[in-house]
Amino acid sequence: MKTMEVLQNGFAKLAKTKIYEKPLSNGTANHLNLIAQTEDLSNMDPSRTFVNKVKRLIVKVGTAVVTRSDGRLALGRLGALCEQLKELNLQGYEVILVTSGAVGLGRQRLRYRRLANSSFSDLQKPQGDLDGKACAAVGQSSLMALYDTMFSQLDVTSSQLLVNDGFFRDAGFRKQLSETVTSLLECRVIPIFNENDAVSTRKAPYEDSTGIFWDNDSLAGLLALELKADLLVLLSDVEGLYSGPPSDPNSKLIHTYINEKHQKEVTFGDKSRLGRGGMTAKVAAAVGAANAGIPVIIISGYATDNIIRVLQGEKIGTVFHKDAHLWKSLKEETAHEMAVAARNSSRRLQALKSEERREILLAVADALEKNQKLIRLENDADIADALEAGYDKSLISRLTLKPEKISSLAKSVRVLADMEEPVGQILKRTELADDLVLEKISCPLGVLLIIFESRPDALVQIAALAIRSGNGLLLKGGKEARRSNAILHKIIASVMPDTVSGKLIGLVTSRDEIPDLLKLDDVIDLVVPRGSNKLVSQIKESTKIPVLGHADGICHIYVDKSANIDMAKHIVRDAKIDYPAACNALETLLVHKDLSSNGGLNELILELQREGVKLYGGPKASAVLNISEAGSLHHEYSSLACTIEIVDDVFAAISHINKHGSAHTECVVAEDSEVAETFLSQVDSAAVFHNASTRFCDGARFGLGAEVGISTSRIHARGPVGVEGLLTTKWILRGSGQVVDGDRGVNYTFKDQPLNTISMQKTSSS
Repeated sequence: MKTMEVLQNGFAKLAKTKIYEKPLSNGTANHLNLIAQTEDLSNMDPSRTFVNKVKRLIVKVGTAVVTRSDGRLALGRLGALCEQLKELNLQGYEVILVTSGAVGLGRQRLRYRRLANSSFSDLQKPQGDLDGKACAAVGQSSLMALYDTMFSQLDVTSSQLLVNDGFFRDAGFRKQLSETVTSLLECRVIPIFNENDAVSTRKAPYEDSTGIFWDNDSLAGLLALELKADLLVLLSDVEGLYSGPPSDPNSKLIHTYINEKHQKEVTFGDKSRLGRGGMTAKVAAAVGAANAGIPVIIISGYATDNIIRVLQGEKIGTVFHKDAHLWKSLKEETAHEMAVAARNSSRRLQALKSEERREILLAVADALEKNQKLIRLENDADIADALEAGYDKSLISRLTLKPEKISSLAKSVRVLADMEEPVGQILKRTELADDLVLEKISCPLGVLLIIFESRPDALVQIAALAIRSGNGLLLKGGKEARRSNAILHKIIASVMPDTVSGKLIGLVTSRDEIPDLLKLDDVIDLVVPRGSNKLVSQIKESTKIPVLGHADGICHIYVDKSANIDMAKHIVRDAKIDYPAACNALETLLVHKDLSSNGGLNELILELQREGVKLYGGPKASAVLNISEAGSLHHEYSSLACTIEIVDDVFAAISHINKHGSAHTECVVAEDSEVAETFLSQVDSAAVFHNASTRFCDGARFGLGAEVGISTSRIHARGPVGVEGLLTTKWILRGSGQVVDGDRGVNYTFKDQPLNTISMQKTSSS
């Protein structure tokens, strides 16, 4: 704790020293006034509302972020950092960068120079350590040259400011520093600060209680105070501050640091692998700045957009704020608590009679129709925000809830309500021995976590399926549908009877981010991601919880030479045009080679082009049709675009699909039954159709009522996943006092018995 005390004493000294008062610039004042007039903060997490008032921010990047594990510069991370700062600069933020890495870069270059200048005999001798100050002198110029090159490529001007601890004792220096930085920021220049380690006189920085700063973390904290920053962002090599070493599986990410609570609870791990600080120094700097009134956030510098996400109000990293102890009084339910509540509610739901669960679903459908205007109002607000943010048309399409869509959702909920009771069904009954009967019955999985992007209609479908199957549910929707998701969740929760509780379905907002949810393998039984390829792939790589879903929807239609061309045109048009953003929309059209000579191919192309579909060719089609070649044969457009390729026969089509497809949905258009059966049996996808649009691959159209998603997995569920895919089984054994006793005296019969028409659920509930 001595290090922490020494660091925090330095901040206290600076905070008490008022050389001058710096008024807000006109630009800053106008920025804050505009936010006050336009921002509605009522729905925001109190630990993130302050970001709406940020104009001037300081970003500190440490050695562990700017360098790789081998000591070389992490150019990708540096490039992403510069791009974020450039974007903020364009948006009118005043950005100041404090960087480390000069010593590490200089050490790397001097090692190379020493190696290049050494004879073979020199290399046989023990190599002494390089002088750290010489490393700093060499590395500083190289580091600044790199920043200058990167920022220049982004049309941004940067400047270098080297400071030392002693400078801050001079009131004149501090005043001039502020004036210089203000002038640079007014010219949209990004000032880059670093401690001038090459001429520093300190020997043991953390033992010198008379110092003012000791590393670039504490320098960033001091600059935040001195330059009147609105926010300090400390980039780390982990997601934020954990309750213990991040490598410890029992450590939890602390979203909001409260000094009185966490100072004694947090166990720090090792210091930085390359720099002088580490998390101890970051926390000391953060606490000092926060106590002086500057909000601080520690986040990972490995992600490419974390700084922008912070300024958008997302709850990532660890926040330090002087009022944090007041926020804590606003009790926040954690994702773990929500999952436990959902499990408890699901058990109460399972105890209801089948008819009672049916009545809940009918009440949900009625509530959706009754509140259609309110749903549209919130959805329109989401759409307006998405348009302003420049989202593409496919996302806007998925986001939109038109009246007919809401009516369709209500109808699908009623279909689910009228389905046969799925829970407690006796699937198999076996007499093991005389008066010893074993039954296999259906039962809910437990608690489901559904993560979805820009699809508020998915919330309704999934909630209805959870109710029908007796499962608890956690929903994590995309921020672009925040208002729509919130109102839909509120409507559904409002019709839940008190015997079950509205906590059966929990809507997780920005208060708990996806990485935290994916660690809850003790209370969540299945994760179903619905969204982009990137989202699904990241989730599969980031959790121990079983994941059900698909990463791509690359659907194919093969038009055989035996096809009825009019039918083929009709099917192809529907599969591409009906809903281009859907995962079951056509993405690749495969055409038999004979159709290129008899006019069939031209008819298909004209049918698509009339609808404005942009065509890209495979290697053969691009040459024959003189169109642009597709960048990849494994590509999901989700828009009015399509890949077309010419194949020799059905076997070539099957080979193409199995190689380049995503195992989602494929179709063959053919009148030759042998070709059709070959395609249906040999294509390895979740759904394979003959003479029918790929758009039929949908839970509602399959008669499942709704779907939680479409799975391309081969375990548990495949294709559209309805109620059945959300159930598992358990074994019920009914005896009359039997014991094993080494199997002596037990006469096993193993006779299958007929199933009763009355399920276990109905029997136990009546």
